[in-house]
Amino acid sequence: MQNRTTAAKLVPVNTEPAAGKPSTRVSRLREKQRTERDGLDDLLDSTPLATVALIRDGHPVVFPTGFARLGDDLVIHGSTGSPWMRALAAGAQAAVSVTTLDGVMVARSGFESSFHYRSATLFGTFAVVPDADKNRYLQALTDAFIPGRVAELRASTERELAASLALRLPIVADNWSLKVSAGWPEDPESDVAAGAWAGVVPLTIGYGTPQRAPDCDPATPLPASVHAMTGPLRNAAPPLR
Repeated sequence: MQNRTTAAKLVPVNTEPAAGKPSTRVSRLREKQRTERDGLDDLLDSTPLATVALIRDGHPVVFPTGFARLGDDLVIHGSTGSPWMRALAAGAQAAVSVTTLDGVMVARSGFESSFHYRSATLFGTFAVVPDADKNRYLQALTDAFIPGRVAELRASTERELAASLALRLPIVADNWSLKVSAGWPEDPESDVAAGAWAGVVPLTIGYGTPQRAPDCDPATPLPASVHAMTGPLRNAAPPLR
């Protein structure tokens, strides 16, 4: 698989970006770029994992983290003791990558074989969610990861809230890029004529059977939030309350 497996590798180019801002123009396989905001939202609402990149202590670093889209913000949270979270809170420029695989494209040659994927990169600076709003943002994150769970839980303590940092990255018209690979193998006629099989094998990530913790009383019923975790993985956040 040599030809189209570079997902959303976005290389800033010197065409049309505003001063000091990276370009959001896809530089490889440009026909796969999508500009519809609905497509971006669908991707962000389908997976809970992002990778955040920034420069810290003079060198690049990347961190995987859970996230949710809350309206026009990409929201993450972590410990107030986390050096990289503190760097973001202090205004470090960041790039956020979100990717999901939708299938394996089986072509008639290794060169043409690839993946179906949706991949986005967002650029910008995170803002700290104020203390007055922090609890409702954290609750929205919990309900994005486990829908309905907040109503089943005790309230967060003041100590827990003080130890948590919530950050939001605004999603605006010019700070994101979306790349989508779909369709069928594009084999040359000579390979098609040779008669080898070609097609797509779909990939899905779904919820499995819940596993009870060893210290959880067997008589404790499965909560509604966990019982509802079936089918494909999703990450749609509820409206902020």
